[in-house]
Amino acid sequence: MFDGRVTEDFKLDSGTWVSVGTLRAQAIAAASPLIQDCVIAGHDKPFVSVLAWPNFAAAKEIAGDPSLSPADVLRSPKLREFVQAKFGEHNRTSGGSSGRVKRVMLMLEPPSIDANEITDKGYVNQRAALDRRRRLVDLLYAATPHEDVIEIA
Repeated sequence: MFDGRVTEDFKLDSGTWVSVGTLRAQAIAAASPLIQDCVIAGHDKPFVSVLAWPNFAAAKEIAGDPSLSPADVLRSPKLREFVQAKFGEHNRTSGGSSGRVKRVMLMLEPPSIDANEITDKGYVNQRAALDRRRRLVDLLYAATPHEDVIEIA
């Protein structure tokens, strides 16, 4: 039986395994139509976080202002409330810590083919994206979350 890309799976600092493929699909579905794709962070960390690439047309619609710049739409209170509500719903039905998302960051920069963030088959390379975006991962796990980090209850 095929279990997805198990090499992407990791353990939280509690020793709990996180099934990245499953959670990635759930995260995209949870925040539909906002999240176009994402990577799951949390290796040896106390909780799971998501770095996500938004669908900007959907983001502008959720924010309620099509004139906003991409950076401004990602900081929109309505968009942040949408993410908090959708992932809050996801967390209530996700079971244990391996399925709950505590923090989300929406990214402006798309995945880079040149940096190997996209595989030959067009999939996001989880490890390459997390390595290349290490600074953003650090912001997700900072003691005091950065203003671009959306905390989920």
